[in-house]
Amino acid sequence: MSDFEPFYDVSRSYEDNYEQGPFGAFAEALKDGNGADAAGTTSEGALATFLGQPVNLPFGIPAGPLLNSRFTTAAFRMGFDLATYKTVRSRAWGCNPFPNVLAVHPKSADGSLTPGSTELDEGVLADTNYETPISISNSFGVPSQSPDAWQPDMRAAIEAAGPGQVLVPSFQGSRVEGMSEDEYIADHATTSRLVKETGAKLMVMNTSCPNEGHNRLLCHNPLLVGRITEAVKQEIGDIPLMVKLAYIPSDDALELMVRSTVGHGTVQGFSTINTISAKLVDANGNQALPGAGRDRSGVCGNAIRGAGLDMVARLAAIREKLGLDFKINGVGGVVSPADYQAYRNAGADSVMSATGAMWDAELAHKIKVSR
Repeated sequence: MSDFEPFYDVSRSYEDNYEQGPFGAFAEALKDGNGADAAGTTSEGALATFLGQPVNLPFGIPAGPLLNSRFTTAAFRMGFDLATYKTVRSRAWGCNPFPNVLAVHPKSADGSLTPGSTELDEGVLADTNYETPISISNSFGVPSQSPDAWQPDMRAAIEAAGPGQVLVPSFQGSRVEGMSEDEYIADHATTSRLVKETGAKLMVMNTSCPNEGHNRLLCHNPLLVGRITEAVKQEIGDIPLMVKLAYIPSDDALELMVRSTVGHGTVQGFSTINTISAKLVDANGNQALPGAGRDRSGVCGNAIRGAGLDMVARLAAIREKLGLDFKINGVGGVVSPADYQAYRNAGADSVMSATGAMWDAELAHKIKVSR
């Protein structure tokens, strides 16, 4: 795949991508006269909605590879009608050391990973041999610029959306040493207020990245998520809030998450899944990503599609069981129009693709043509 250039260049550092990207077809789309068209529209009027906002097609790119307004604007011009601004914090936050992305090669014939399988702990091969259908590591540590930098840039990103397109800001709280639980909750609320100040019409709160300690996820504590979303809603009022979830194996825990948030009127949707954590090893069985605490990494792309579809179907079943009204955004392993449709059939109201979109900048156009 040496002749292909993803819009996020995995051979460059996060900092270089932030300053110099996007690349490939996305870079071309930023030039005058390129992309879907100047407004980024591809259909006659809105066909659907996303958390109350009209969209041409409820498909886009989730939090992760769209680092700033240049990336999100290019995504709009390439026909991705939902563009998620990479997760921001209340303070500047550094990125994990380079490299952050490696190609991941599960043992199964279809390249899938199963939550809870022994392979995740025994080790999955990771190297620089990128092949489609693509699966990769996601080892960034949720870096963020300071609000002084990301707030004006997020405003520009929002304004760059064309008719039927929506900028989706993603945010999370930051736990630092010595911080109490109340202070941690307050940091989420503060960050949501900073996002609101940009003119955001909706937002997504990330609870699915390790921020509670090594390999611990906020979304595994539904009651705490419930307390946090209550504080956030006090800051953002009627602005719709979606929560990003990792894979949650227990139906009881997933239902408790819904009851603790949607049941209290604080959350209007869920986006799922983020990644599946796995031990990554090189061809010799050694740790693939250098540095302390990086023996495991989140895996995304083709390998996690089955788990993503499972979570969406289970959330849809809980929605029906409880008679609650919330939206489901399906994420994980979407690399083709058929994958988009599979998520919609499973109960997703909208669908997003990160890794698939990185390796196929035309994915949104292909889905629109196939409908």
